[in-house]
Amino acid sequence: MAVIDETDVKREEPPPHGAIGMSTAYRISDAVPQPRTMEFRRRVLHVGAAIGEHPIAHDEVYYVLEGEGEVVSDGKRAALRKGMAAYLYRGAVVGIRQMGKTPLSLIISYPVEAGK
Repeated sequence: MAVIDETDVKREEPPPHGAIGMSTAYRISDAVPQPRTMEFRRRVLHVGAAIGEHPIAHDEVYYVLEGEGEVVSDGKRAALRKGMAAYLYRGAVVGIRQMGKTPLSLIISYPVEAGK
């Protein structure tokens, strides 16, 4: 078992896949000893920020904790708000952007190969 306090893995950085705006990253699974087979992260997209569109080689879930956003998968767009999840399929080109006046806080989870 590994127990991680998100404050121990918190950092301010541009979001991945385009560095669009700024975000607060909580790279929770990075603190889990190997071997591990999943990523579990919290990211807060500041106003105007986005995770740029990128292809994924695995299924992935974005779960919204607070705020509003717009997710895209293979050109299809959908609004997300607190309590909603987007399940994204392997092979899709995906991204998400913050919408509205408050930051978008979300959990991002996906599988990885053991040892990576």
